[in-house]
Order: sequence, then C-alpha cells, then structure tokens
Amino acid sequence: MPDYQPFAHLTAPNVDLYRAVMGEFVRAKRRFVVHLRPEDLELDADLAALTDALGRLKDWGNLRADPDTSRVTSVEDFHRARFLYQLTAAGEAAEQALQTYDEALGRRGALQAVALTDIVTQLRALLELARQEEPDPAKVHLLLRGLVGRFTDLADNAQAFMGSLQRSIDLHDVDVDAFRAYKDQLIDYLERFIKDLVTTGAEIAGLVTEIDDAEPLLVMAAAREAEDAAPGEEQGREEEFERGLALWRERWLGLRQWFVSEPQHPSQAKLLRARARAAIPALLQVVSALNERRAGRSDRSADFRTLARWFAQAPDEATMHRLWRTAFGLSSARHLTVDADTLAEREEQPVAPSTPWYDAPPLLISPQLRKTGSYERRGKPNRIVDRSDQRRILAERAARQAEETELARKRLVTHRPTRLSEVGTLEPAEFSLFLGLLGDALAARGPRQRHVSTATSDGTLEIRLTALDEGFAEIHTPAGTFRGPDHVIEIVDLTAAEPEEWSA
Repeated sequence: MPDYQPFAHLTAPNVDLYRAVMGEFVRAKRRFVVHLRPEDLELDADLAALTDALGRLKDWGNLRADPDTSRVTSVEDFHRARFLYQLTAAGEAAEQALQTYDEALGRRGALQAVALTDIVTQLRALLELARQEEPDPAKVHLLLRGLVGRFTDLADNAQAFMGSLQRSIDLHDVDVDAFRAYKDQLIDYLERFIKDLVTTGAEIAGLVTEIDDAEPLLVMAAAREAEDAAPGEEQGREEEFERGLALWRERWLGLRQWFVSEPQHPSQAKLLRARARAAIPALLQVVSALNERRAGRSDRSADFRTLARWFAQAPDEATMHRLWRTAFGLSSARHLTVDADTLAEREEQPVAPSTPWYDAPPLLISPQLRKTGSYERRGKPNRIVDRSDQRRILAERAARQAEETELARKRLVTHRPTRLSEVGTLEPAEFSLFLGLLGDALAARGPRQRHVSTATSDGTLEIRLTALDEGFAEIHTPAGTFRGPDHVIEIVDLTAAEPEEWSA
C-alpha cells in the first residue's frame, strides 16, 4: 500500500510554515544545493520554530536528517543535536504533485492557433520522410516527439480554456463594464480561432490522411527508444519495444481522431468548433442578463424589502392582516366544492374560519372530481372540420412543385463534361436545384482533391466535378448573377433508360 505520510503536513496546524520550508528546499535543489541547515532557511520565523518544523517534516518522510559534524569545536557541540537536511524522494514527489495540483487549478488555458501551424509544418516534414525508401530513424523520432508534444499542448490548453470559459459564463456577481469589455475581446478571440481551426484543421486532416501507413514510422520511433533501455536480458528490451510501439500507436490514433472525422464519430476539432460557437450566444445571454439587472428590473429580494416597508408603515394591525392576505393569499381552502347543498348546510350549521380541520365537519367531494380531476360535466364533442379543400390545394401545389423539379432535372442533365461558364441562364427552380447539386459536390471534395464524383441522397443524379486552374464562370438568373471559379461539371440522370444530349 502506498505511503502518503509526506502529505500529512497539509492538514497540520502550521501548514503555511511547512509549505514554506518545503518550498525553500525545492528552490535550493534547483540551484543544485543538496543540504540545508536551519539557519540557511530565509524565512520569517524564529530558529526554534524552524527546527521544530524540520523535525516534523523528517518524521513524515519529507526530509532526511544527517548529523552535522563539520562545525564541531567542543564536546558540548558534539553532543548538541545538529543536522543537515535534504529532500527525500517521497518529499520531492509530494512537492511535484502539489505543484501540478496548483497549476491545474489556476490554469486558464488558451486556444493555440500557432500550435495548429506548427503541427502542419511537422506533418509536412513527416510526410516527406514517409515517402522516402529509407528515412532517417533519428529524424522520424524527433519529428514524432515534437508533433506529439505540440498536439498534447494544444489539446490540454483547449480543454482548460473551455473549462475556464464555462466558469466565466456562469459568473453572476461581476462588474458589468468589465465583463462587457471582456466579452468583446473573448468573442473576437473565439472567432479568430474558429477561422484558423476550420482552415488549418482541414489541412491537418488532409496531411494525416495522406500518411496512409504510419506504422513503419511508429516502429522506427519505438525501436530507437528501446535502444536506450537499461542493460539486461534481450526479452526486457523486446518488452520495452512492444510497450513503446503500443504507446506510439495510441498517440497517432489520438491525433487522427482529433482532426479526422469518421462515420458516426465526429472529430474532436469539430466538437471544439461547436462548443466555441455555442459559447458566443451564451456570452451574449449573460450580457443581456447583466443589462437587465443594470436597468433595475425588480427581483424577489427587492419585492420583500418593499413589502417590509409597507408592513412598517401600516397604521394598525387590521391593515397588516389585510396586507398579508393580499400579498400571500393564504386564505381558507373550504371552497374546494360549493354547491346548493353545501351552502344550505353551512347556513344551518355555520363553521368559523378559525375552526381546526380536525374539529370541522368533513367536506363532501364529488366522486367525479376525485376520479378525473375536473368537476365539470363534458358536453358533446366538437364538430369535425371538413379540410378537403385544403388537402386538394396542398396536393395541387405539391404536384406543381414536383413537375417543376422534374423539368429542372431534365434541363440540368448534361451527359457530357460541361464548363460552368457554358451553362448560361437558369430559371429560379433550375438554379435552386443546380446550386444544391454544386454544393453536394463541393462538400464531398477533400483537401487538394481536384476531381470528385458523388450522387444525390435519392440516388437519381450523379454529379462529377473537376476544378480548373484558371477562369471564372457566370450563371444568370432572374434574381441576379452567380459568379465563381470555373469548373467542369457533368450531371448524369441515373434513372433514364437512354442518355439524352443537352447543350447550354
């Protein structure tokens, strides 16, 4: 069972002194100073308190005490307890854990757009090595280590930033002017990162996809790390290699899943973009709430204070009772059901409002009220509305729209490669369908991909799109002119029995 005694000083009464003493030893070790005497500690405390604190820390295992015989000049000095103190392995580990804990709590994180650029640069260099027949293992190892380190910083900082951002959104008691100024800077920051993540993230996804088989590179990195294993049996080195290879595979899979989306599994970059976009309206809602609070909208505490003033200003006790009944409505509940029999019975045997429920006669509640929760008797059902005219109008409209869509489909079918600049003029229905087909093709095209072929969701049309290096296209419609880079497009009707020629 692990020994957690080095953390015992955190719950001791003089925890501040113990933390200060341990901090002195940590700073001394960074200066390569191993041993310290009580008088070497630069703390605002007397020597007796420091000596007692050092002794307690030694008992808990944070420090080790060695006899200090270097300055013995007499027998009395020899018998007097003098010690040199130094950090133990357990004490140093405890301080590292506490430092990590403090940094994690105070960490705000950042959305590192620069890290995205660094990852692109390292992936390009790694891709060049992957294309070589015999890449240099040292270069591969260094590139993979730098890539993983930069990616880890990006992921950790993004997680910390989104956590701190949510805490900022949840703030309520905050200065309005300061928060509004912070809001403007934060929204600009989020918009810039989202833009960089969309563009650079797509390039990273393309580079990761281009490195089809990263296994040889990962094997080189694991083998190079296994060479540094301590001398021993050959089996131990083989186990170290297998452990390192599994770790590198896991890191590469994490990098791929962070930027490359899979079916039913969106990438972490896509989820981060969604969270960053959702944070902007959340910030605006907080600003709206702060503005409403600043405008002096009444809340419950203000209502209670106003009511208290009214009670204090009431001229007599009867007025206070009337104010109480008006404000809180805590009246008698004997009006559950009132009918002619109940009124006649109350006239014959009146019951005072102050009568306790235990002493009052029982109330007669209708069985229908107990069963259905409603006392009213139900009448005849509502008349059925004849909606045949509305259905006929909707059917005619749907048929007309289907006919227009079918005509537009026949108009757009090409059966031969056609430049966008040759399409000419399109009617509104034709242009709407054409714009949807063009959007499907562009969405299916990956980074650096010049040719793409896709089909509509109903499987009736196939779109083939090829990018051109130069030229612009214009398509005229009654609503205006559509302009963009020229492409070669081919639209094929998959349901037609025989192809039909079409020209613009």
